[in-house]
Amino acid sequence: MPRTPRPPLRGAFAGRLPGVRFASAFFAVLLAVLGGVVAAEILRTVGNALERPSVPAFYEQPAGLAAGDPGSIIKADALLGAPFNARGWRIMYRSTDLNGDPVVATGVLVTPLGPPPPGGRTIVSWGHPTTGSSPDCAPSYGFDPYLGIEGLRLLLDRGYAVVATDYIGMGTDGPDSYLIGATEGNNVLDAARAAQAVLGPDVSDRVVLWGHSQGGQAVLFAAERAPDYAPELSIEAVAVAAPAANLSDLMSAHLDDLSGVTIGSYAFAAFAEIYDEPIESILSPAAIEILPEMNELCLLSNIPELHKIAGPVVGNFMLSDPTTTEPWATLLEENSAGSVAFDAPLFIAQGLDDTLVVPADTEDFAEHEASLGMSVTYHEVPFATHGTIAYFTLPALDRWLTEVGAR
Repeated sequence: MPRTPRPPLRGAFAGRLPGVRFASAFFAVLLAVLGGVVAAEILRTVGNALERPSVPAFYEQPAGLAAGDPGSIIKADALLGAPFNARGWRIMYRSTDLNGDPVVATGVLVTPLGPPPPGGRTIVSWGHPTTGSSPDCAPSYGFDPYLGIEGLRLLLDRGYAVVATDYIGMGTDGPDSYLIGATEGNNVLDAARAAQAVLGPDVSDRVVLWGHSQGGQAVLFAAERAPDYAPELSIEAVAVAAPAANLSDLMSAHLDDLSGVTIGSYAFAAFAEIYDEPIESILSPAAIEILPEMNELCLLSNIPELHKIAGPVVGNFMLSDPTTTEPWATLLEENSAGSVAFDAPLFIAQGLDDTLVVPADTEDFAEHEASLGMSVTYHEVPFATHGTIAYFTLPALDRWLTEVGAR
């Protein structure tokens, strides 16, 4: 029986050719996009490396220039390395401390390329989590000054300009500000003013506040203080991840562990300096002995070293419970958020695997804020830790920003 001739190979191939062409075009575009992103990251890394020799000089504070309008610019250096499709600056600007005294702060500012929307871009003022208390622990001082801004890509893609303070005493000379709520809040608000000073009509007076851990405390204080301290700013939304909102609860949870020694080393040194209180009234001689070494080390890059120093004084760090011992109990209360309500909607994210900021404490804080008549959205992520919650909550944060109209 004669065999049926097979269709010519060319004809069969031709029948699939449009799909092949489509796939080839798709992958060509994908490779081009990925190639562009990779190229941008390479340029960013190269730019960061090229500017490193001049970075220390930027943080040298010009004499006599602290006094001036809060948020006004002392220095603004365009950065050679910038995120994809964006441009950035390292900034030095004026702010005030909890007593209203003039101080100098540093940080970074980044904005998308292209024309702004009508009315200007919304500003996001970011409050970073604990990095330490030494000047060189300032996020903007790092090799990649944008690295610690959690959700930066999302925020830029939404069209926001993003500004990130270091808090005073970090980056450049100034008083310690670790967990000093009013000072941190002023720094966050003045960073938004500094963004306006640099970008002019490209930005608006609309501000979104976003912070994690220590930065959560900072932006909550910023929101509470804004009506009096920066009434010209329109606070559109406030979002926090695992905020250090109630310092009494935070300290109570870590009286006798490594986290308590680490946080306490930073916090009680700052409180003793700023409030002029004798640290000998709350910390043991062994604790006081390790303070200088602890406070010289930045947190994320020195966790093993910090734990090695802190380990021997666990259980012998504090002389008494600071949440019930004056004046420390009052100072912890004064630097806890939630004393007054604010008008902006509030988003609170909490990881249920967080062992630093206890989930029950954050839930209590959310309920407290709601009891003040505020609009509160509380979002839990079951598997998120303290270190990952800000990233894992980004999809929910993105939806919430759209829902509340933070354009």
